[in-house]
Amino acid sequence: MLKKVFMAPDPGRVRLRFAARAVLGIGLAVVVCGLAGHSLVGAVTGGLAALLALFTVTDTTVRGQAVTTALLPAVGLPVLAAAAQLHDHPVARDLTFLAVTGAGVYARRWGPRGHSLGVFAFMTFFVAQFLHATTDRLPELYTAMLLSLAVAAAVRFGLWCYERHLPAAPAPAPPSGMARVTTRQAVQATAGAAFALVVGQAVSGERWYWAVGATWWVFVNTTSRGETLVRGFRRVLGTVIGIGLGLLVAVPLQGAALPTAVLLAACVFGIFYTAAVSYTWMMLCVTVLAELLYGLLGVLTPGLLALRLAETGIGALGAALAVLFVLPVTTHTTTDAWIQRALRCVHACTAETAARLAGAAHADPAPRVAELEHLLGRVRLSVAPLVHPLNPMLGRKCRARRVLALLDDCAREIRGLVAVAADPEASHDARLAAASWRVEAAVEALTDGGPGSWTLTEQPSSAEPALAHLHGIERALTELAAPLRAPSGSPLVGA
Repeated sequence: MLKKVFMAPDPGRVRLRFAARAVLGIGLAVVVCGLAGHSLVGAVTGGLAALLALFTVTDTTVRGQAVTTALLPAVGLPVLAAAAQLHDHPVARDLTFLAVTGAGVYARRWGPRGHSLGVFAFMTFFVAQFLHATTDRLPELYTAMLLSLAVAAAVRFGLWCYERHLPAAPAPAPPSGMARVTTRQAVQATAGAAFALVVGQAVSGERWYWAVGATWWVFVNTTSRGETLVRGFRRVLGTVIGIGLGLLVAVPLQGAALPTAVLLAACVFGIFYTAAVSYTWMMLCVTVLAELLYGLLGVLTPGLLALRLAETGIGALGAALAVLFVLPVTTHTTTDAWIQRALRCVHACTAETAARLAGAAHADPAPRVAELEHLLGRVRLSVAPLVHPLNPMLGRKCRARRVLALLDDCAREIRGLVAVAADPEASHDARLAAASWRVEAAVEALTDGGPGSWTLTEQPSSAEPALAHLHGIERALTELAAPLRAPSGSPLVGA
């Protein structure tokens, strides 16, 4: 698991910069809140607002990210006011929380911006429960949120702006009704959150919101039953490991300021660095961060950690019951769509790189490579239920692992090809165009379900590195035909 996180490809060191910038932005936000005279509660509110702004805003352009960031207070401030006003009215508070949950998931129909605003709204209500926000604290919390969002924006768009164009957003959902992923998931998430809320309150009248939060985050970035179940398992696993670390580190510290601040920075870095490659590791970091915050607030005990584990399990169970019994959808269609998008991106990468080697000034394969890494991450998430150790379908598990391995081979060869193209001394070989056409033919045969009309060429000599990488891509695509073209009654991911 360590190798998966720290040896995972990081083209352009995007994950490293993402994590380092988060530490800087959130740290500055907390410092500014402190200089403004805010209490610990205000500083925590500001830090979490900055974290959400830097983590959840994922529009494909810098301008789009700036607009979304500017809109965050439009949802955060009213939700914070509602949570504070309803603090002493549990029935109305609970119904409002469920409404925010459903609306937050449904907002994903409007793409990355809707997703970001929905997450910010939900987490603002969640943080209000976490800090026991009341109306007398609202002026301070408003100011802390606005200051922190301004600081996060200054870091992201001024001090450290490295984005140019992020990977494309997921394919649009069906046009209407329950066939739309966001509509179905809004119903599922609300049902799961209702279960978590009721059972969570039966376990603890103080920390019940942990269960609702666990249900919510299990649904983020999942589109099928299998993905959601695996994500719930990984959330519980990450929480268990994080609680173990908390007992060793956070509890003995008891909120000591300097070491807690250092560990909080490390947790923030870990959340942002691991999010794209391991949900378990991300949840481990989130759990330790929450423990450190409770230590600062003076309420951290081993009993509280045991309660967090119980509430997390309740939330994961609520999500599982919702996807199993409320409008369930299998994983086969979703997986097939992501694999096809990844294959088409493989061809786009090779075509762009070949054009670069041919001397085309406009050709830039780097954004395509970043998009491919994003799509492969979605493929892994979608196939995760089948390759999970507890899955008993060994034949499909083997085929799924083969597909992932061959797609990883394609990505590795493409990274090598792009490295060759980046060399100013690299020369164009006339055979590159023909090889690129063969890759396109292979991708078309795989994505269109045709019989495959390309032939594998002989291995070129090592003196032709670009051709060697293209041949590696051809070979991987050729071998993909077998696991992808299973008999009609045996889809890659079980129905």
